[in-house]
Amino acid sequence: MAMPGMRGMEHIGFTVPDIDEACDFFERILGAEVLYTAAKDFKGEGSWMSQHLRVDDRCVIKEFRYVRCGNGTNLEIFQYEAPDQVKIPPKNSDIGGHHLAFYVDDMDAAIDFLKANNVEILGEPTSYTDGPNLGLTWCYFMAPWGMQLEIVSAPKGTVFDNEAKAAGRSRLFHPAKVDETKI
Repeated sequence: MAMPGMRGMEHIGFTVPDIDEACDFFERILGAEVLYTAAKDFKGEGSWMSQHLRVDDRCVIKEFRYVRCGNGTNLEIFQYEAPDQVKIPPKNSDIGGHHLAFYVDDMDAAIDFLKANNVEILGEPTSYTDGPNLGLTWCYFMAPWGMQLEIVSAPKGTVFDNEAKAAGRSRLFHPAKVDETKI
């Protein structure tokens, strides 16, 4: 049985070394909109930080902002100051490793835009050649602070989504087709 009232993902939170740099990158490169600043210089009292966030009690949330990128989930971007802070982002292969993926209509145009804006691209776009993701092309790129990001595109859909749609089953979330992902 699932959690009562579960509707879906509301936001993804992550920490950056410089919130102004991060928000500028998300606005300029990904067309995101910074919605508001939720807090500045937040310090929990006593053991609040370790009890609620499992971070050092001397930790300070310098600032955090909510950002919206297109027709996707909200992003909650944090800048922390902590005595035990690790300043190297995890790799995808590390426990807690992650990446954020953004859908684009035209992979070539997106890659050209990233290159024109001196964004580091990891390899060339990769297209699936078989399996449920057939029809999808993806490519990783890097945020200036070392966070791994990805663009994906499947203009004609994927094998999975096309078969699921034909069978009347739920499909993967797709920001360009929000109303079509659940039949």
